[in-house]
Amino acid sequence: MSHLTVILLYFTSFFTLMNPLGIMPVYLTMTSSLTKKKRNQTAIKAVLTATFTLLIFAFAGRYLFDFFGISVAGLKVVGGVIFFIVGYDMLNARLSRIKIKEEEAEQYVNDISITPLGIPMIAGPGAITNAIVLMGDASDYSTKLMVVIAILLVSLVIVASLLGASGILKFIGEQGTKILTKLMGLIVMVIAVEFFFSGITPYVQTMFKL
Repeated sequence: MSHLTVILLYFTSFFTLMNPLGIMPVYLTMTSSLTKKKRNQTAIKAVLTATFTLLIFAFAGRYLFDFFGISVAGLKVVGGVIFFIVGYDMLNARLSRIKIKEEEAEQYVNDISITPLGIPMIAGPGAITNAIVLMGDASDYSTKLMVVIAILLVSLVIVASLLGASGILKFIGEQGTKILTKLMGLIVMVIAVEFFFSGITPYVQTMFKL
């Protein structure tokens, strides 16, 4: 396969797993009380956090997992728990009612841009696993470079979609935001359950083998 074809395949896999369209409603909800400037800062910091995380795991993921005795299954379980909490708050429209004072805005941006937006919403268990597997399967430096390029391209698409998402908030209005929040909260909780049971299954299978 040509380099372009390989990059396209890698890009598609990361794009599907990182799901920019699925992230956007969560991002809009969690930043609804921020100014446009702070909202944009949140988007950039979240994507930078996710990109940096994926690159770290791409190059050192297997070594880190082995060193700390961490499994991908464990990561899925933790990600599922975090997703469920976020989804539950969204379902109860709690996130849309958060009011942030100006002096607290910077800290709030830093907090949510790292987790849950950066990790695990953008750089979730699936994307991290994909980065580890693709880099592990790369046989030469050019293939490894294509994995890095694919991660960077998807990150650019995500940051562009989040920066442009602020206009949607005005368009759908407060009532529309609440409806979207509850709907996405339900979806996020379903994703959380899938993540959790996908991660806990290997543990259960091991227990029954003992």
